[in-house]
Amino acid sequence: MDEDNKVVAELRESFGKGAARKIRALDKIPAVLYGHGSEPKHLTLPGHETALLIRKANAVLDLQIGGKSQLALVKDVQKDPVRQLIEHIDLIVIKRGEKVQVEVPVHVEGEPVSGTIADLDAHTLLLEVEATHIPENVPVSVEGLEEGTQVLAKDVELPKGATLVSDEEMLVVNVHVPQKVDLGEEPEAAEGEAAEAAAEGEAEEAAEGESAE
Repeated sequence: MDEDNKVVAELRESFGKGAARKIRALDKIPAVLYGHGSEPKHLTLPGHETALLIRKANAVLDLQIGGKSQLALVKDVQKDPVRQLIEHIDLIVIKRGEKVQVEVPVHVEGEPVSGTIADLDAHTLLLEVEATHIPENVPVSVEGLEEGTQVLAKDVELPKGATLVSDEEMLVVNVHVPQKVDLGEEPEAAEGEAAEAAAEGEAEEAAEGESAE
């Protein structure tokens, strides 16, 4: 866990959309902290400082609340869909040494055999890890893998201390040859066939006209 993750949090007693707007206008972020059977705490966090700390997935914050330290896992970040500004953060109380289940991003490394591509089928893996040692990602090497190779969740080398919770048979990476789509000749061929069909139709109409005469 990063030692520079201390955040001074303020307890707040005003709630609702109006109160939240006032908090955000001061470059601060409304948040709620819950878990371990404790009553939810409504907090105000420093905006810029917190935004930098939660850029990575599953960030752990060392909240300083009234002079006391409380570790918290960022569970959910709500953003404005247009401006992408942080509107609210959900935090879960954690303790050193306890295990938590988190979705950890999969990171593909290397290149498969020439002429093939590696499709990432599962973007995250659900792992059980120590709360204060959550990995930023799970690296999966595709270096030199041949067409038809499939990497399943059970094949992935997990970080030390991590346990797989996701289905072992879940497809993570699929290596295959991309399909070739020829967009040059087919339209021309279709146009040629249409022209020939039109010409044949005109010829038949002309022949029928001569027969009628």
